[in-house]
Amino acid sequence: MTGPADTRRCWHGAARSPLREQPTPPVADAGAERELRTIAAKSGLERVRVVAWRDLEHPEAGGSELHAHRIASLWAAAGIGVEIRTSEVRGAERVVDRAGYRVVRRGGRYGVFARAGVEGLLRRRRRGDVLVEIWNGMPFWSPLWSRAPHVVFLHHVHAEMWRMVLPPRMARAGELIERRVAPPLYRSTRVITLSQSSRAEIVDMLGLRPDKVTVIPPGVERRFSPGPPDACSPVPLVAAVGRLVPVKRFDLLIRALTRVKAFVPSLRAVIAGDGYDRSRLEALRRSLGATAWLSLPGHVGDDEIVDLYRRAWVAVSVSQREGWGMTLTEAGACGTPAVASDIAGHRDAVLHGWSGLLADGEEAIASAITRVLADPVLRARLGAGALAYAQKFTWEAAARATLEVLAEEVRAARGFYSLSLGADAGSGAGPGAGAVA
Repeated sequence: MTGPADTRRCWHGAARSPLREQPTPPVADAGAERELRTIAAKSGLERVRVVAWRDLEHPEAGGSELHAHRIASLWAAAGIGVEIRTSEVRGAERVVDRAGYRVVRRGGRYGVFARAGVEGLLRRRRRGDVLVEIWNGMPFWSPLWSRAPHVVFLHHVHAEMWRMVLPPRMARAGELIERRVAPPLYRSTRVITLSQSSRAEIVDMLGLRPDKVTVIPPGVERRFSPGPPDACSPVPLVAAVGRLVPVKRFDLLIRALTRVKAFVPSLRAVIAGDGYDRSRLEALRRSLGATAWLSLPGHVGDDEIVDLYRRAWVAVSVSQREGWGMTLTEAGACGTPAVASDIAGHRDAVLHGWSGLLADGEEAIASAITRVLADPVLRARLGAGALAYAQKFTWEAAARATLEVLAEEVRAARGFYSLSLGADAGSGAGPGAGAVA
């Protein structure tokens, strides 16, 4: 006997598409490109140097790296010189040109932080330069060495993530740096984060100044869109996409899906992604007898992700920490509602009761998934809400708003140096005393 969720299909879907291994850069329309050029020209911003822990091709790359790629691609398309400085990727070239910007890989997993700082101290500042630091757990300490105006991308506080991925002593060191040592150095630095709920945690937990933290949501690419109704999965399908790492809590999701299976016997589920937690998750899947209906296909390409979202009845994320939850708005752009853990980031990516449901804990998440699968009216309403909400977000808007923050910092620095030059001239200092290289 089948459960009630088998009585009606979801209201969207698409035929299977061929695999594409690399993310494609977003293509800005001519109007958006002109806006970016205008913002840069008015401020004198010419070059952006980004320091980041990982590159898009790193085996552990995730949402932070994808976000940087999207923004950098659009800036580069508008004629801004963009270089991303990251750690080395084993077996990959040290210098790569991608989507109009350059990636320079030097230094190991931990050495990249020191090397970036030394290079920053030795680097001669040129007019029109700006630095972007991506603070992803461990900071680069850019306020100590950056000679150019600088901005920090901080997607979320890592908090208990340190204990999930590091030995106890290293975890305690990471927590101390994040919560106590680094924040005082960054209180005068402009910070960009992805969501209001993440901003609240950054201000409350790290003590950063509220007036210095700006919220700019990520975008959704145009390729994420609803498919034809007759291509939806004929049986209830749950989709989850992400790196197979502890913070994503896919073990919790697998246990929750086992609960759902008891009420929806024809359930199928796909957890797409790869990572070092795979062996543990595979063992859990076997121990729960879920191998026949729960698939872990590993890495999938751009078009297969779109196809998966379109076929799914619901998209799920049960992460412990997220700055936003881009997979949920991508699924929403395909007309697929979400069930997500009730955490900062998700509270902005999912509008509870409108584009999906938020829940806390294994039992509540299982209940929310079952509810969406079993109620076609609710599923259709949440799917429509998810589609309408996702259409509000574009990468062009994210790139423009982020560039405006950088331009403000360039203008502020120019004003500061102009005042310095004026003061030097008045005091009889030499003409080069405060000059900008």
